[in-house]
Amino acid sequence: MSSTAKRNAPRYTEDHAQAGLDFNFPEIETWPNQFPGYEILIDDPEFTSVCPKTGLPDFGVVLLRYEPRKKCLELKSYKEYLFSYRNLGIFQENVVNQVLKDVVRACNPVWATVRGEFRPRGGISTIVEARWPLQK
Repeated sequence: MSSTAKRNAPRYTEDHAQAGLDFNFPEIETWPNQFPGYEILIDDPEFTSVCPKTGLPDFGVVLLRYEPRKKCLELKSYKEYLFSYRNLGIFQENVVNQVLKDVVRACNPVWATVRGEFRPRGGISTIVEARWPLQK
């Protein structure tokens, strides 16, 4: 490949963008909710995953806030689910959206928000937030 072609080649490919999304994530267990109209906040202050481009670890806080409908997430199961990201190459934006997708599938909440606050890498930190139902 010529030096011009190398300069014009994309640094991030579709494979990078899709990395981790085909992973077989464990199912999050639930238990029957007994009360209407309250909010749950679950904080994982030691979340880790891996950058699919560099292979370097990503560290951050993942906050899940939701209003349960008929089911609540079982915390140990949710913790084990989050552990499945530990060695997975996946972009931070995909982490947040995948967690939201799997939480919604597990417990069908009234609403849910997942926020990832990722520590600096190369001097830049990232905050990603996804909501369900989608807000336009």
